Amino acid sequence: MSDTRFARLLAVALVALTLFNFPMIEVIERWSELSGVALVPVYFFGAWAGVIALAAWLLERESGGEP
Repeated sequence: MSDTRFARLLAVALVALTLFNFPMIEVIERWSELSGVALVPVYFFGAWAGVIALAAWLLERESGGEP
């Protein structure tokens, strides 16, 4: 595995760790309490989809789309 690929995957992992850390979830929970709408499931789905899309985009960009 190349150094740039490893660095990109590490960056994606750190972004995911930040998004799913307790303080971020607590912020979303507070917004849910204020608005009265359940935002936590939407946040989890959106953040997870974003992490997957970011990882796919970064890995495909380096390989040029070839298997």
